Amino acid sequence: MKNKTAVSVIMILTAASEWGIIGIFTRTLNELGFNTIQITFIRSIITAVLMGMFLLVKDRSLLRIRLRDLWIFLGTGIVSILFFNVCYFMAIQLTTLSAASVLLYTAPCFVMLMSALFFKEKITAQKLLALVIALPGCALASGFAGGNISVPALLCGLGAGIGYAAYSIFGKIALKRYHTFTIIFCTFTVAAVGLLPFADIPHMAQIFNYNSKAVIYSLGLGTVSTFMPYLLYTFGLENIEAGKASVLAFVEPMVAAITGIIVFGEYLNFKIALGILMIFSAIVLLNIKFKNFGK
Repeated sequence: MKNKTAVSVIMILTAASEWGIIGIFTRTLNELGFNTIQITFIRSIITAVLMGMFLLVKDRSLLRIRLRDLWIFLGTGIVSILFFNVCYFMAIQLTTLSAASVLLYTAPCFVMLMSALFFKEKITAQKLLALVIALPGCALASGFAGGNISVPALLCGLGAGIGYAAYSIFGKIALKRYHTFTIIFCTFTVAAVGLLPFADIPHMAQIFNYNSKAVIYSLGLGTVSTFMPYLLYTFGLENIEAGKASVLAFVEPMVAAITGIIVFGEYLNFKIALGILMIFSAIVLLNIKFKNFGK
């Protein structure tokens, strides 16, 4: 059992690390001529195809959904994944990788508020304390507190956090009826279909035709930073609690910050480091169980 738990921890840490280097692929694709909509479409279509192929081999029954449940996947695919990815990729272009990633990880705070609104979950003193720690942490980590980030970058980063949080809301409903792999496949398929009219396929084909680098980085985005980490994270959850997994996943903004420093020469100062630490502390606090705290 201990070995299985250790393997699960390694899987989740690997998944979070692969999510953390996504900026390498998105920034390079942007430099090659793809816009944010097109990059999101690339990520969605490759993930949908790979997951579809995976399920054809593993269990074809997982590809089926009931038509009356389509609204759920419109929520996960359009309201969440499409909106979240567009906002996040724009934030990556407008600010540092560490700032964009940390703003994305305001999602647990939005999940708390949305859960209270839609599922009537209680907002405890523990949750409020986490929120109080997280908000100034976001200001510091993003650079907004020192005037080092633009308002559009901040709004895009927070928009990514809201979109990411929405996945938890719609996903919670979907999990009552479908397997995780079915949800991933349908979510990215709906996102790809929703983006198709706006992706300007002829322009994308032109870039792919004249630059093989575009193909390599597109496949990297779809496989290394999407399909593989989703599988690893899902398998990792089999032998570890979801709360612990979410804390482990906070390796992502740390990896994003390191990637930004090493690959793109970004600067990590004391305020940003303190902000990241505050966000980490808030999420850990949200996942610690106290006997008499917050009742």
